[in-house]
Amino acid sequence: MADERPKTAYEVAMERFAKKDKEAGSESRPLTDEQKAAIAEARQVHQARMAEREILHRAALAKAGSAEEVEALNLALRRDLDRLATDRDRKIAQIRGEK
Repeated sequence: MADERPKTAYEVAMERFAKKDKEAGSESRPLTDEQKAAIAEARQVHQARMAEREILHRAALAKAGSAEEVEALNLALRRDLDRLATDRDRKIAQIRGEK
């Protein structure tokens, strides 16, 4: 009875998720140091690629001559950023050993 304080909503939610995971049969295992390092590297690479893409986007916007070109460039940027995020998430899932 040393911990008699009320639980926060976050703690209650995390207990529910843990219970659901246990019922579903999935086990939680901590990440190794190598996995943590690989995930951090994947995130850094993603961040660098996003920054590179945004710099190129700004340069292209400066050269754009019409509103249609600007719209097409913005659409291409959103598409590229979504693709980069998907690639990052896929890589992290592989590192964690998920499907």
